[in-house]
Amino acid sequence: MNNTQKLPERIKVIWRLSAGGSLITGLVVSALLLLPHWLWNLPQWFAYVGLGLTAVYVLGELILVPYRYAFSGYRITDTAVELSSGFLFKKHIAIPIARIQNVTLEAGPLMQWQKLEQVVIATAATEHDIEGVEPAVAAQLRDRIMRRAIEVQHDEF
Repeated sequence: MNNTQKLPERIKVIWRLSAGGSLITGLVVSALLLLPHWLWNLPQWFAYVGLGLTAVYVLGELILVPYRYAFSGYRITDTAVELSSGFLFKKHIAIPIARIQNVTLEAGPLMQWQKLEQVVIATAATEHDIEGVEPAVAAQLRDRIMRRAIEVQHDEF
């Protein structure tokens, strides 16, 4: 995709913190897997499997942050909003402007901390998002996409 816009570097911090959340969740689940051992004297290997899977998942998530960043982007054309990600497992999504019903901006606590916003593009069938952009860019994208969607819908009638 030519003229693909990259996400800000700060999105990597959010993705790393997300991996930390996955670590905490995995540790809690692994600790819960120890309950059968304590209550009924069943084998501990359930908890060890949980810990192992957690470690593999979190390490994979952390290792893939630079890869994910390098191949994530978006582009707005006259006819579609195009989202791309991945190199080995490529994913290109083209959302036709005429199908767009709503564009919203979201920012949870971590995104606000990093001064980023998520642009959520809704169609009748699903939602797609541009994961994290500067607030000013997010507002411009929202306005540009909605303005174009309204123009296309008026042209159809």
